[in-house]
Order: sequence, then structure tokens, then C-alpha cells
Amino acid sequence: MTAQYTGLAAAAEKVKLIAAEHAAEADATRRLAPEVVEALREAGFARHFVAAGRGGSEGTFAELTEAVLTVGQGCSAAAWCASLSAFSSRFAGLLPEQGHDEIWASGPDTFVVTGLPPMGKGAKVDGGHRLGGRWTYVSGVDFADWALLCGMVGEEGRFFAVPRKDFTVLETWDSVGMKATSSHSVVMDDVFVPSHLSFDRAALITGTSWSPVPSHNVPFQAVGGLTFAAPAVGAAMGALDACVAVLSGKKQSVTSAVDLVRASGQVESARLLVQQNAKVLDDREFTPAAMARNERNGAYAAEVLVDAVGGLVRAAGTSGLAEGAALQRFWRDVVSCSSHVALRYETASVRTYPASLYG
Repeated sequence: MTAQYTGLAAAAEKVKLIAAEHAAEADATRRLAPEVVEALREAGFARHFVAAGRGGSEGTFAELTEAVLTVGQGCSAAAWCASLSAFSSRFAGLLPEQGHDEIWASGPDTFVVTGLPPMGKGAKVDGGHRLGGRWTYVSGVDFADWALLCGMVGEEGRFFAVPRKDFTVLETWDSVGMKATSSHSVVMDDVFVPSHLSFDRAALITGTSWSPVPSHNVPFQAVGGLTFAAPAVGAAMGALDACVAVLSGKKQSVTSAVDLVRASGQVESARLLVQQNAKVLDDREFTPAAMARNERNGAYAAEVLVDAVGGLVRAAGTSGLAEGAALQRFWRDVVSCSSHVALRYETASVRTYPASLYG
């Protein structure tokens, strides 16, 4: 498909600078500064996959990926929230049209967050469902306007869109990396959700929607961890910049030079893999082989990036591990990103990629 650029990638440069300025503070306070949240909103991450008829951008996966990489060089947590805000709005695109009317009633920049695992339980009632449960690791929930939460209704999984006033946030996120993603827990108790704010989980898995927007009709497997891999790559790019800043002007040993060269190649290779994944999505190459490769790419990129940032820390030495140093923050963040279940071989690609090789 022909790329329709929205200006998001260019706007991300400004977000990167603002996020970098507040990155150390975000790491210390465990939340993004209001200035960063507003910069993400203004840049257009939340509206990127929203229908043009709702004021959205109907952007491409490629442009979003480039924008997330850029923000990641300034602040990993900001890039993570940028990516998830866009992909969560894409999920919300699967709601019935009346649901679009409600979520985007005030404009396309609504921040939606997602609880993908079916951790809640719903019961069908007249006009909709009643929903309760506790969902963990709901990233960006500190500044969410809506939450899209998955629950079981009997044997069927369904997603439910819930406004901020109807759920409680428990501050449970205490990871040593990606501290400012606000990946806390969401709790609800017997909340009514009307039918127009719900859709069948199968629609997300298969990528089938009434919506004519191409990005709303993408099989879940095809995404292949791109949502989480792109912020990790951006963070590793930031780590490379931070390492170069530490080493610049110093006498460099052969060992540290080798570590630097190897890590730079690993970061670049991971970047090329996530760009390949985005191209598959924009070209709508939803063959079993291409989708399995996307899953493999995500898991492999995560593995390579952990090795890369470890090499950058070795190359920089003690200077890079100072508590206020950007390098150690990026190092922790990449390791944390790469632990996500969507980026692990055993959950992301072992079942599909070998089968694609065997035909």
C-alpha cells in the first residue's frame, strides 16, 4: 500500500527532546512528567490509527515504528507509552460504530490503555454485560481516559471499553526497569458495560472488523511483538548514544572498541528487523510464513538487544554505571522491555516459525 505520512515521525523529534529532559526525573518518580504526556498527545500517537472520519490519522505501521524509535532514544518509558497508546486505539477500532462515537466524542486524542489477558469475568445482562476483575500490567494507566479490558463471559473472551471513572488503579508496578510506564493494576467490581462498548476477542485475533480502516483489520499474530520491540530498539539506540558520549575523548582499549562495534551492529540489525515487521503489516502480507517470521523477529530482536546493551555497559566501564548516568537507565529498560511475554521464543514463535520452515 502507498504510505500516507501523517507528520508523526517528525513530531517525535520534539517529543524525544522533552522526554530526554525529564527521563531521569521519570525514572526517580516512576511516572512520566505531565509535559511528556502532553507532548505524546500533541504529537498524535493516540490518534495514529484512529479513523479519519473521527479526526484520526489512519497512519501506517512504518511511520509509527520510526516515531517510537525516535522517542525511545530520549526516554524508553515514553516510547513504550507512545507505542501502546497507538496500538490500544487500534484495538478500540474493533468496537461497534456507536462505541467509536463514545470513545472519541471529544476528539481523536483519547488515551486508551489495554489489559490483553482475559483476567476478568463478565455476565451478560440486558443491554450489555456486568464486568469485574483485576488486570495487571496495564501500561500508561496513570493518564488513561479509557481502558480496554479482556474478560471471560462463559467460554468466550470479550473486550470491554471502560471509562476512567469506572475503574480503580492499584500502584503495583515496581520493576527496576521501565519504571515510568505506570504499568499498574486495574480493578473493577460489577460494572455495567453497554453492548456498544464490547467486542468478541476472536475479532482481535483474526483481525476482522466492520471498520474500513486497514490497520483495524490485521491478524494479531502478524503484529509479532512490534508494539513492544520498537520501544526496546529505541532504548538500545539511546544506550548506544549514551555509551559514545561516555567514551568520547577517552583513550579506548581494543576490548571496549570491539564491544562498541559489535553492539552497534546488533542494535542496527534489531532495527532492521522491526522495520521489516512494520512493512509486512503495511503491505498486508498476512501469509503464515510472513506472520511467523514477524514473531521470530520480535523475539530475536529482544535477545540481541539485551546482549547489545550489556556490551555497551562493558565498553563504557564504571562511568556508564553511575547512578545518574543515562546508559545504566537504558540498560535496565532494555532488559525489562525484552522480558515481555510477547518477545519470548517460547510464547511468541516456537509454535509457528518451525512449522513455516517445514512447510
